[in-house]
Amino acid sequence: MPINLSKGQKVDLTKGNPGLKNIMVGLGWDVNAFDGGSDFDLDAAAFMVGANGMCPTEKEFIFYGNLTHNSGSIKHMGDNLTGEGDGDDEQIQVDLGIIPSNIEKVAFTVTIYDAERRRQNFGQVSNAYIRIVDETSNTELIRYDLGEDFSIETAVVVGELYRYNGEWKFNAIGSGFQGGLAALCGHYGIDAE
Repeated sequence: MPINLSKGQKVDLTKGNPGLKNIMVGLGWDVNAFDGGSDFDLDAAAFMVGANGMCPTEKEFIFYGNLTHNSGSIKHMGDNLTGEGDGDDEQIQVDLGIIPSNIEKVAFTVTIYDAERRRQNFGQVSNAYIRIVDETSNTELIRYDLGEDFSIETAVVVGELYRYNGEWKFNAIGSGFQGGLAALCGHYGIDAE
């Protein structure tokens, strides 16, 4: 039975699961029925950040344009352009054992592609969630449903894995940003050109 988190809640990941190494971070969402004329293309990404809260280089920004970190520790499983169907819309695989030691935290985000031009925002998205699955046993460990009603935001930091006393923990963030991917990149010190 997975632990269902609420916003701001932190939970141990590796302490209660010694030997946990390979996890899959699944992100999913539904688009509310309305006639906007454009598909909703939501994009999951991972920002690997150091102690200063910034990505050391742009190589630590894992997204549809950079699917795998050089270390092999974070792998984005590919872009879903419509979010249709049940289950996870995008997945990111994480090997906790080989995340570089200078990385303190991995933030998982979702943005709406081309949101401004398409006049889209997270107020038009429902049932968004993040879940963490132990890939070895295929057991869902953690689930966080973003029940918050975002209205004008075009980017959300969903949650983050972070190191604490040699163990990995997960924090349910649920924090919205205006300005889409560019705003998130700026927040984590990446030049969003």
